[in-house]
Amino acid sequence: MSRVLTILVAMFTIVFLMAGGMASAYLVGGLVEEHWFSGASRLTNILFLVLVFVMVIATLLTMAERKWSAFIQDRMGPNRARIALPGLKNRSLGGLPHILTDVLKMLTKEDLIPGTANRFMFNLGPILAFAPTFALFAVVPAGPSVMVFGHNVDMVVATPDFGILYVLAIASLAVYGTAMAGWASNNKFALLGGVRATSQMISYEVALGLSLVGLFLTFSSVQFPAIIGDVGSMLGNGSGQAQYLWRTDGAFDLGLPAWGIIIQPLGFLLFFAASFAETKRAPFDLPEGESEIIGYFVEYSGMKFGLFMISEFVEVVVLAGVTTALFFGGYHLPFGNEWLANLPVMQEHGWLLGTILGTVFWLKVLFLIWVQLLIRWTFPRFRYDQIQSLGWKILLPIGLVNVFATGALVLWDPSLRALAILGLAEIGLLVVLTTTTKVPAGGAHEAHGAHGHDHGHGGHGAHDLPAHAHGAAPASTH
Repeated sequence: MSRVLTILVAMFTIVFLMAGGMASAYLVGGLVEEHWFSGASRLTNILFLVLVFVMVIATLLTMAERKWSAFIQDRMGPNRARIALPGLKNRSLGGLPHILTDVLKMLTKEDLIPGTANRFMFNLGPILAFAPTFALFAVVPAGPSVMVFGHNVDMVVATPDFGILYVLAIASLAVYGTAMAGWASNNKFALLGGVRATSQMISYEVALGLSLVGLFLTFSSVQFPAIIGDVGSMLGNGSGQAQYLWRTDGAFDLGLPAWGIIIQPLGFLLFFAASFAETKRAPFDLPEGESEIIGYFVEYSGMKFGLFMISEFVEVVVLAGVTTALFFGGYHLPFGNEWLANLPVMQEHGWLLGTILGTVFWLKVLFLIWVQLLIRWTFPRFRYDQIQSLGWKILLPIGLVNVFATGALVLWDPSLRALAILGLAEIGLLVVLTTTTKVPAGGAHEAHGAHGHDHGHGGHGAHDLPAHAHGAAPASTH
């Protein structure tokens, strides 16, 4: 009972802090719009969205992943670090002091550069690996545009006309960081890891871009605000993912929303798999698989290694944010959007509406982050040839079929209802395939034989996954 109470208190605290952060972002944005100049709130959004929400969540994920991996593997998580203050020195505080020790270790550890390395390229590698990932969130709206103190406040840093194309372009720059880190180290093992990382990222970028074409055709735009959509009035339907495919009549709007996960479930699976492979996390962590290869940043130490490590967790947050905006309605509720937006108190205090919907956005992001951690510690690492086959022989053909099917159905039925029926059928088929797996006769014996065969060829099961230096450090998980 005490553990359940602790979890409930933690969940309430997270929701409260997120709501407080969104309320502060809107109120501060309204103040700077009133006293500075029009559009000044975009500058404060850099502080709140990118530096506070994304960076703080990514930092806490370094601990959350270790706690979640310990829970899955039925072992003690990080609990050794203590704060030497009265009343605290004998408390583990949920392992949070480990975040402080990790930061201090990286900031104070000696910065070593190999004597034969290219110093300029060696120092530039971590920056190119971290900066593009950090900049991706600039175009993701984390809340609606509302009136605060008589001024319009947008909860996004930038809204370029090219929208999602910016995400694809900036994400591809991370390839240069990994390739440069492996080559500039003048280490054959690092070079091999860099080549693996580069080839893997390039192969999945093709499927990544193709998975979004169906979404572009559906909403006739590549801009995030147009795809997320605006809430309609009581007399009219909304736009983008805020519209309803089918809805009931009445003051409270209830129906099936046009979310990307419903009208493009195949596109979602392709996008999520391809972007997950782009982050180079298990089961796609071949560039840094300790059991068979040394990673491309093997020569890096101190804060340079820290940039590679934290960029991985920033990628997790950004991937969850982009996926939420494209396929899960962004900051919209599944129903009741119009009723909520037309309440007198929401009309009078726009920041309150923004706070509620912005908190909904970040709760969706946290859910997708949890899904990524679940995948990370559930599936064993793929072989390299399997990863390449998945990208070129499976994801790419399925993406082409999805584009042709989406284009045909949008031309046939612009209301998107035919596309939604196909999407619901695909979701139903996926549920059936994943819940009705039958074990063949002698399956246990065959599975045992296959397991042994995999180990004989350098494979491994989920139970003997190596602990990553940036995921679950042995010193903090015993």
